[in-house]
Amino acid sequence: MRPPAFDGAMSESYDASQIEVLEGLEGIRKRPGMYIGGTDLRALHHLVAEVLDNAMDEAGEGHADKITLTLHKDGSVSVLDNGRGIPVAPHPRYPGQSALEVVFTTLHSGGKFNNDAYATSAGLHGVGVCAVTALSVWTDVQVHRDGYVWNARFSRGKVETPVVRGDESRRRSTRVQFQPDPEIFPSTILNPDRLIEMCRSRAYLQRGVRMTVKLEAKGEEHLFHFPNGLSDFIREISKDSRLVVEDPFEGRITGLGDAGKSRVEWAILWDEVDESRLRSHCNTVPTPDGGVHEAGFRAALLRGMRDFADSRNMMPKNVALTGEDIMGGMMGVISLFIPDPQFSGQTKDKLTNGYVSRMVESAIKDNLDHWLHGQPERATRLVGAMIERAQERINRRKKTPLVKRKSPTSRLTLPGKLTDCIKTDPDFTELFIVEGDSAGGSAKQARDRHTQAILPLRGKILNVEQANSEKFEKNAEVQALTTAIGCGVGRAFDITALRYGRVIIMTDADVDGAHIASLLLTFFYRFMPDLVHRGHLYLAQPPLFKVTVGRESVYALDEHEKERVINRLTRSKPNAKVEISRFKGLGEMPPSQLKETTMQPSSRRLLRVMVDDDHVTSDTFDRLMGKRPAERFKFIQEHADFAKGALDI
Repeated sequence: MRPPAFDGAMSESYDASQIEVLEGLEGIRKRPGMYIGGTDLRALHHLVAEVLDNAMDEAGEGHADKITLTLHKDGSVSVLDNGRGIPVAPHPRYPGQSALEVVFTTLHSGGKFNNDAYATSAGLHGVGVCAVTALSVWTDVQVHRDGYVWNARFSRGKVETPVVRGDESRRRSTRVQFQPDPEIFPSTILNPDRLIEMCRSRAYLQRGVRMTVKLEAKGEEHLFHFPNGLSDFIREISKDSRLVVEDPFEGRITGLGDAGKSRVEWAILWDEVDESRLRSHCNTVPTPDGGVHEAGFRAALLRGMRDFADSRNMMPKNVALTGEDIMGGMMGVISLFIPDPQFSGQTKDKLTNGYVSRMVESAIKDNLDHWLHGQPERATRLVGAMIERAQERINRRKKTPLVKRKSPTSRLTLPGKLTDCIKTDPDFTELFIVEGDSAGGSAKQARDRHTQAILPLRGKILNVEQANSEKFEKNAEVQALTTAIGCGVGRAFDITALRYGRVIIMTDADVDGAHIASLLLTFFYRFMPDLVHRGHLYLAQPPLFKVTVGRESVYALDEHEKERVINRLTRSKPNAKVEISRFKGLGEMPPSQLKETTMQPSSRRLLRVMVDDDHVTSDTFDRLMGKRPAERFKFIQEHADFAKGALDI
């Protein structure tokens, strides 16, 4: 059975005339960062998400109810949906070219730029499938529509085999298979767990759709089907939680916006922990940096909780609820569907449509009032817990004065090894956490003393996943980190006291450095989760190699990039001498080189630490860093193939 068509869905009409072209394809291979946000693993998986979201658009309009993602043995990936099939007729503006070819080779083309084919869609930039064809060794497309099978093949952004009509077929479907290009990506190995989670999270957002993930190398098949959508999601993620109230606040409102083509769905619960775990999506695309839909959602919750507390005369004197009190302990998801979404970048991390905030706030506030006043005992228990959190927040701030910068007239209790910066505004300052005095010495000379602070650590820090509270409290390195950052830890964490806008883990590009980084990531995720969720934590990306061909020198992060650099430089200078230098550690690097490669904003590479799924992330830390060696061994057996060729031995 097909899922019901989205309220206000467009007609069945979807043909070549609806593929609107805005401009030609150019520059994706030369500057992939402008289009997919980089060439790292996140960008690699973003290619899969772009193809998957096209299939989800068909499901969202009620034209598809089955989607299959297959990770093939050769490392390629395919996505198959039983939707209407991409149009194959000649394009009205390009009579000699099939609409399918235009979609896969022309930027800003597709049925999503006008509302005739899609009321809402994920791939509004028109970059998605073009990025796939541009950044893949090959891309095969097979379409069943108009009574036949149609095939086309593309290679590195160009048409290799034009659309060819094959056998007769009564089916309708689109299948896209592609092989990411190793000339672009340092690693083209897709993570099965990430693909599984990608499909699982999208299956929740389109109730009734059957999402299948096939892993050929492992002989595994995973099916996700959630008839109740977000209701199933919230019950799954909360099954091991200590809830403040058992009943979720959930709902679905359609017919929003001027044309009545928007809808919003949500499902949330509160448990007894302090951190907020809200996921947001727009047209099934995750928005990890939030945006206007989250802002409207938070505003509705804050107004609703304040109004209920006032109506019941619950508020103590000199206490006012804030967004921090409302969001603390909240878990759940908000999913928005709108025409023509606007995002802050090609990777679609943040929604920016100005009208959305007020639309979402108004829609959800009415439902929240009904939910609260419908069962006042439940609401009193929930709002009472929020008031307690507000009182704790106020008392905590009274007891803990803000840690200020060192200055000639003020030398407060900061870690002795911290070399602080001059500026005090966290919007402009960075803290580099480095391993040992040697790296710390080089970093101090390489830094910008106005904006960059340096904190050297002594050896490998405590594994907080295994340590008891007594060891944690006595550990000097943990205490130094906590004091330098200024926010406290656990329940006492206060993001408003953050002393640096960027906290950057800068370790050697080897196994020991990776281990230290893992220990630090564990600490931050367990004791300062809000620092991570708000995007303040980064990993420096120091190079492992320097490649010199003739007079030209280029830095390379790892073995894969080193080989790519050598191949690129020797094409134009086949007879030039090739020299390769391997850096032993950051402490061995001259300060000028460390500045250029790792610390200077204009030339360095930084990797922001992001959390896609708190449940999966928490479980991974537990398995890798916890006290259960059997679980760690099992994880290594399942994932060791990803490390082939990258071992530093």
